[in-house]
Amino acid sequence: MPDAEHQQGVNPTESSSPEAIDRAPLNSLVSPPIPSARRASKRRFDPSLQKECWVSRSMIEMFVECQRCFYLDVRLGFSRPKSFPLSINNEIDRRLKEEFDVYRQRGEPHPYMIKAGINAVPFKHENIDAWRDALHRGIRYRVPGTTLVVGGGIDDVWESRGENKGQLIVVDYKATSQAAPATLDDEWKISYKRQAEIYQWLFRMNGFDVSDTALFLFCNARKNTDVFNSKLDFEVTIVPYKGDTSWVESKILNAFNVLRSDEIPAPNGCCDYCRFAAQAGRI
Repeated sequence: MPDAEHQQGVNPTESSSPEAIDRAPLNSLVSPPIPSARRASKRRFDPSLQKECWVSRSMIEMFVECQRCFYLDVRLGFSRPKSFPLSINNEIDRRLKEEFDVYRQRGEPHPYMIKAGINAVPFKHENIDAWRDALHRGIRYRVPGTTLVVGGGIDDVWESRGENKGQLIVVDYKATSQAAPATLDDEWKISYKRQAEIYQWLFRMNGFDVSDTALFLFCNARKNTDVFNSKLDFEVTIVPYKGDTSWVESKILNAFNVLRSDEIPAPNGCCDYCRFAAQAGRI
């Protein structure tokens, strides 16, 4: 589910590619993105101070997409325009968490897990509510050699009862509605994969043994029902993904170095926000 702090619309564009940050920007894109709101001063990065600066998982994703937008947000306090809250998605997220918590307290697998053949149970830990609090807490880690505290709110984490007993499995809920079965095959879903990898990295940095395989629990509202009847019929699918966290820390250190510079990164020709700002500036 989207981070509550930086909830954005899906941007299935070329800018989601990790290589986009290294491409030369279009020379014509000279205007900064139109600001929507200033970040509170206590949250902004100040290179002259040793004060900790919070950087959420979604901000790291923004850095991958566009260094300029990231810098304007975290260093200067001008954030991208935000989309309307995804109310139905958020309600599905809440219901799933409540339901899995019942089985967490019992120490038993949820029926979805049994049906998918996953030998695990919802992980019971005193910090589970804090880890799921994207607005105020989340799971976090102070990156050595920087003032950045990286973190984010997870959807869930399960504990393996199989061959790798005790390993944690990062789980993310996704609500959608499409005719085809839910998969991770779409190019723009690279951001989903990076999201899971950042959470895997965060748990490892907090000393947990974490499985390389993350799980995406898709709730896909069926399109082939004959009548609405005031309800949506969901097909629940659990899709595994083998993550690779080797890129995460180096990307964070790169972001830290960008923030320390007084030079605003050039506009990114693959960034929709940069392109819009440039076009609006010509009016």
